[in-house]
Amino acid sequence: MRLAALLAGALPAGASLGAVHAGAEQAAAPTPEQTVKPLSVRVHRTFHAGAGQAAAPPPEQTVKPLSVRVHRTFPHETTAFTQGLLWWRGKLYESTGRRGESEVRRIDPNTGAVELRAAIPVFFFGEGLARVGERLALLTWQAGRLFFFSIDDFARQGSKNYRGEGWGLCHDGARFVMSDGGARLHFRDTHSFAPLGAVDVHMDGAPVALLNELECVEGAVYANVFQSDQIVRIDLPSGRVTHRVDAAGLLAPEAARQADVLNGIAHNPQSGRFYLTGKLWPLFFEVTFEVTFEAPADSQPTPPSP
Repeated sequence: MRLAALLAGALPAGASLGAVHAGAEQAAAPTPEQTVKPLSVRVHRTFHAGAGQAAAPPPEQTVKPLSVRVHRTFPHETTAFTQGLLWWRGKLYESTGRRGESEVRRIDPNTGAVELRAAIPVFFFGEGLARVGERLALLTWQAGRLFFFSIDDFARQGSKNYRGEGWGLCHDGARFVMSDGGARLHFRDTHSFAPLGAVDVHMDGAPVALLNELECVEGAVYANVFQSDQIVRIDLPSGRVTHRVDAAGLLAPEAARQADVLNGIAHNPQSGRFYLTGKLWPLFFEVTFEVTFEAPADSQPTPPSP
């Protein structure tokens, strides 16, 4: 009774205890929402987060698989230990290896006949071949010597020295691009053959070693991977492999047993087609590279029609 009296005395005139309890459960009305003012950012400078902290690399893009479509074949001398191949003005030019057998050759792509050949001194092992202007440039394997030839009659036009092994060679219109069997492409000056830098080659985040014969095509390089049936397309500025060509099965099993590895890529810019061959192969292959469509891993095969 005393508590009720005290409460009753605290109530406003005309109010009941139940009305006060109900009002206590009602939340206070929110204040009106103010307008959110947008702000922009003005950048004055940037800096590294801390010494020794490497910037995160961009995510690796998917390597696109390519298959080989053969348009025709023509004969290739089975004594040719192919090290370099290129196309120029309707002809194929090939370099061959092995000491005492190394040559530069001009080949008729209609018949496979060798129209012109020139040997290099017997103690040199010929390697990659490139064209720059009206000259051919021929690498040697371990001798550190680059030979120049006139493209018209194969007359010798001097040589340059370099350090390291020579494997593949092409010219991208501004400089030579060279491989040495590792996972790096080296750039060299057109005139002096002096080093100009290099780019590391990687596929799916891993280095690609054993890069062999090279073909420069529109800002990219196609490279044979030694002792494999794989050709990779390399983006020159970044060194990233963008496409992988599966060239397995070009030769019939019996011919493959008597031949050596795939090695030799030439590109005809007029037709867009490529020419492939290998060491001691009996054939040249005129081909195009086509996108291989891979079904998702969880896809189910389509059942046959009844």
